[in-house]
Amino acid sequence: MMEYQGYVAKVEFDEDGDIFHGEVINLRDVITFEGKSVSELRKAMRESVQDYLAFCEERKEEPEKPFSGRLLVRIDPALHREIYVRSREEDKSLNGWIAEKLGEAVEGEGQGPRLKEAG
Repeated sequence: MMEYQGYVAKVEFDEDGDIFHGEVINLRDVITFEGKSVSELRKAMRESVQDYLAFCEERKEEPEKPFSGRLLVRIDPALHREIYVRSREEDKSLNGWIAEKLGEAVEGEGQGPRLKEAG
């Protein structure tokens, strides 16, 4: 995984072509890039994101933002009620309690940081 200005990319290596292919995965818009070395790949990601931002500016459109910080989740009403009760028991807001539990779940995977800055 690579990251540049909040844009997160997944990278794969094509053995047949002896080249790295990358794609930004946290947008609906498509941003791809490639390089023969890690340094080429990082440079290509930066350039592709900058090209995307320039393209949006030319069209007078707002670039798609990687994440707003809002997450809509549909769950069973009984689970919703249980989560609410637990959040109140801990004197926390529902959003704060859920954010804390999601953070604990991610940290609990024991993988550490997954993103490498391309810049």
